[in-house]
Amino acid sequence: MADATTNAYLQSKVMSASPAELRLMLIDGAIKFARLGREGLANKDYEQVYNGLSQAKSIILELINGMRPEIDPELCNRLSGLYTYMYRRLLDASLEKEPEICDEVISLLEYDRETWIMLMEKLAEEEKGAGAQQANTPQATASESTEPRPTICLEG
Repeated sequence: MADATTNAYLQSKVMSASPAELRLMLIDGAIKFARLGREGLANKDYEQVYNGLSQAKSIILELINGMRPEIDPELCNRLSGLYTYMYRRLLDASLEKEPEICDEVISLLEYDRETWIMLMEKLAEEEKGAGAQQANTPQATASESTEPRPTICLEG
């Protein structure tokens, strides 16, 4: 019964999340499963290693596939390279049975998460400021805004 409730909650959370929140959920999932795989390596539980690292790699692939290079090709290329590196390192961790390799990937994912949260907060502040500005000048439209918005190459 608890699984059904948990699944319903998760489905509701995913369906109501913004694209930026979905990306954050993917990063959180990748961290969770990389830690699970790392724990399996430390305990020599290779089924746990397989399950955790397979899920982490799948999520990393989803992060790569969710990029939109038409917005900022250079940024997408760099992020794709970083995610590809993480994917390869998780393969290495599994083959070499080295938990420390997972630690490297977890650290990179945590940094990515922190950076994404800062970007989400900055965009929320800008939207709040733009909303206040529009309230003071009713004739202004979103397309007339003169403030540059940061470009991101990810869906969100």
